[in-house]
Amino acid sequence: MEYQGKPVRLPAPCTEEDMQALGLDCSESRPCPLYLELASIESSGSRVFLAGNIHTSDTTVYSVFLASEDGGKTWTEPAPRMRSAGLDQIQFLDLECGWVAGHTLGAVPRDPFLLVTTDGGKTWRKRNVYPESRPGVIEAFWFESRTRGYMLLDRVQTGGEGARYEMYETMTGGESWSLSEVSREPIKARRPAQPDPEGRLWRIQVDAKTKAYRIEKRGASGWQIAAEFLVETGVCGTATAAQ
Repeated sequence: MEYQGKPVRLPAPCTEEDMQALGLDCSESRPCPLYLELASIESSGSRVFLAGNIHTSDTTVYSVFLASEDGGKTWTEPAPRMRSAGLDQIQFLDLECGWVAGHTLGAVPRDPFLLVTTDGGKTWRKRNVYPESRPGVIEAFWFESRTRGYMLLDRVQTGGEGARYEMYETMTGGESWSLSEVSREPIKARRPAQPDPEGRLWRIQVDAKTKAYRIEKRGASGWQIAAEFLVETGVCGTATAAQ
C-alpha cells in the first residue's frame, strides 16, 4: 500500500465464510459497512507500526497490524489478520525486540495474547497467555529487558465472584507467563514511567472532514502528515466484497 497524498483505503475482503463464522446478516440489499480502527502507534528506529482492527457496527471482523520502513510512504502487513481479534498496545524495547497486545473481541473479550518479534518486526509469532480459552483482556504490559516482563490482566468476570485481576511475569521474553498475584481489586504495579505524549515522534489523529486517520510525525516545524487511512474501508454482503 502506498500513500500518495490521499487517504488510503485499506483492503478489507469479506468472504461468505467470514460472514458465516461471525454470524453477520449482510446481503446485497443490506450490506454491512466495514470500519478501520487504529488503536496504537509505535516507532522503532526508522520503522513505524500501527495496531487495531476492522469491524462492522457491532462485530469485530479482523485484527490489523501495519508497518512502514520509509516514514509512512508505503505500508505492509507483517502479521496475518486474525478473525474476531483486535490489537492495541505496542512496545519496542530496542531495535529488535517488540510486543503487541491483543485478544478476541466479542460479547466478552477473551483469549489474551501477545505478538512477539525478535528481528525488528520482520516476523511475528503469537503467544497466548492462557493455555485454554477463557475471558480476559490485557490492561497493561511492559518489558524491562529482552527477557523480563510484566502483565496486568482483567479476567472480566461477571457476577462479582472470585479474584478478577491478575498479574503475570515472564523471564522468557513473553514466550510463556507465570501468575504472580491475584486480587479482587485492580492491581497497582510499579512500572517504568511512560514517555511524555508531548515528546512522542508519532501520533494518530482523526480528521472528521476526510473521515480518515492521520498518521503524523513531529518535525522541526511541528506535526506533519505522513500517511492517512480511511475509516470506512469496505463492506460485507456484496459481490465485490470478497474480491
